[in-house]
Amino acid sequence: MKFFKRKNKKDKSAVEQTDQATETTDNLSTSQTRENEAVDIVVPPELLAQGVEPHQYQLSQQLSKTNDNFGKKMKQLFSIKKQIDEDLFEELETTLLMADVGAAATMEVIENVRKSLKRRNLSDSDAVFGALKEQLTALAQVVEKPLEIDQSKQPFVILVVGVNGVGKTTTIAKLARKYKGMGKKVMLAAGDTFRAAAVEQLKTWGEREDIPVMAQSTGADSASVIFDAMNSAKAKNIDVLIADTAGRLHTQSNLMQELEKISRVMRKNDETAPHETLIVIDGGTGQNAISQVREFNKANKLTGVVITKLDGTPKGGVLFNLASEFGIPVRFIGVGEKSTDLKPYVAADFVEAIIN
Repeated sequence: MKFFKRKNKKDKSAVEQTDQATETTDNLSTSQTRENEAVDIVVPPELLAQGVEPHQYQLSQQLSKTNDNFGKKMKQLFSIKKQIDEDLFEELETTLLMADVGAAATMEVIENVRKSLKRRNLSDSDAVFGALKEQLTALAQVVEKPLEIDQSKQPFVILVVGVNGVGKTTTIAKLARKYKGMGKKVMLAAGDTFRAAAVEQLKTWGEREDIPVMAQSTGADSASVIFDAMNSAKAKNIDVLIADTAGRLHTQSNLMQELEKISRVMRKNDETAPHETLIVIDGGTGQNAISQVREFNKANKLTGVVITKLDGTPKGGVLFNLASEFGIPVRFIGVGEKSTDLKPYVAADFVEAIIN
């Protein structure tokens, strides 16, 4: 077992092995400087008059692709059709499906919109738009539950799972910086022992941020790495231990069984661990993200979801699909490269950003 902290900056051998992984941490390091600069968000006067807050405006800019594919199409639809008829509801259904809201969630939302209009005896398209926004917000609020660190657990262990390429290790880095910035003592466990680049990426980032990283050599037993990290974290009074795991395909049963083993071994150290099991999904993968959550939830009971890369996809409606299908809390959404762009999920702000 090796305990990693700062190394001599002249030793670049580890960095050279990381290739694309190190490029990601370079982006994080560069973004830290940007975050320290005072940036004023200028809200257009017409939006200010409507009571739009700077953080809401910023989020709407970051989610502009989904807004273009969803919000603007909604507005165009309702500007053309002033009367409520079946054609309006059919086009509404199509727009929701195109934004990856999902069939079940779409039917649920439309049915609730119909009931709302009937109950209130409303009969124009503006009323439909208002009812739609209301129903989307209600569905989005089902999964609004911030991640709270239970201080009675020391360390509070966050197990992070997901397939390769979703931004899992980068999300761990952003979470670690977030909690360190809150004054908590943080440690990372490099449990993705299947890829040397994943271990090196975590070590490199830990060195830069002065956050300890526990790791073993490539091919080591992941459960053992995390078990030892828990022991070390207890001895050092660490508040939050964030454990990486191998990015496995949800269709690989042998690797999913390995994930089950990790949780069993963790409970030998602390019967309540892991205290949070976060799955990281790429918001642009649509229905595939739903399959990932379903299969990972079978192997390890998921307690939270992080949806990344929402700034680069028009399919942000997948959040509603997840809410309808699973109801698992969405803890954070990723809307950019900076660590501050991993934002705690707030339902009203999210809906406002994609439909304003």
